[in-house]
Amino acid sequence: MSESAGPLLRKVEWGRLQPLRVKARTVAEGLFAGAHRSRRRGPGVEFGGHRAYVPGDDLRWIDRHALMRHDKLVVREFETETDRVVHLLVDATASMGFAGQGAPADKVAYAALIAAALARVALASGDPVSLDWIGGVGVRAVPPSSGRDAFEHIVGALEAVRATGDLGADQHAFDRALQPIARRSRRGSVIVLLSDLLDLPPDAPVQLAALGTLGRRLAAVQVLDREERELPYSGSVRLRSLEGNVVVDTDADGARAHYYDRLEAHTRLWAAPLAARGSRLVRATTDLDPVEVVREILDVVWGGGA
Repeated sequence: MSESAGPLLRKVEWGRLQPLRVKARTVAEGLFAGAHRSRRRGPGVEFGGHRAYVPGDDLRWIDRHALMRHDKLVVREFETETDRVVHLLVDATASMGFAGQGAPADKVAYAALIAAALARVALASGDPVSLDWIGGVGVRAVPPSSGRDAFEHIVGALEAVRATGDLGADQHAFDRALQPIARRSRRGSVIVLLSDLLDLPPDAPVQLAALGTLGRRLAAVQVLDREERELPYSGSVRLRSLEGNVVVDTDADGARAHYYDRLEAHTRLWAAPLAARGSRLVRATTDLDPVEVVREILDVVWGGGA
């Protein structure tokens, strides 16, 4: 929705979000970063039921009360806390460089903040984090990593990005970005896509949802500018896309209702396949409190575990 022309390269406008590492820490500290739990069984911290004794089981976990009452050897099981790899996929194509009047930052900067805050929460819970990209210049993928320096590596990669690339001209960019995550992600992994979702290929929702097997948890976070959500213009306007070089002359007041319908229909195309996998779409605009956005994402992928 910008009148900008020229090369599809946008320097990130950090605006009021800078410096990223400080702001991300502030957002993370605004959340309760409690540990999540898996259903892996073994000696641990929370009782999870019984199963029949198998020769070789640790005798410490035999339930003596059950033995005396029922004359059966059963073993107590416990739910244990486990690490999950959190895979972050950030859209850094040209459309993510849009910022409307009064926006605190452009979309890729806001997505970077959300990604950094999620990384901070995950790393604090002992979970490795990876970072991958769709489009962008200066992008640097970060393999799954944890430990003291992981947050700095992720923030450094997020700070270096420049929004560029036209998905209309490169229909395989999304597939190339998703393939490494599909290969690396294991049972229990968390996959979070941060994008405006506006220029991704038609099969992208199904491709992402297909990863929601083997206990993987998914979230697609649609990051829009408030102007994109509301179309707050009046009278005759010229709208130019940042990808595809499409120019539309229209009457904003007359087009608004149809625009809302098309935007909602597009959102449903993403929401339906995610819902079928027990996940959901998170909708955000760059003027929203990032703490609340991160909280909603955590509720999707960890069921309120953070």
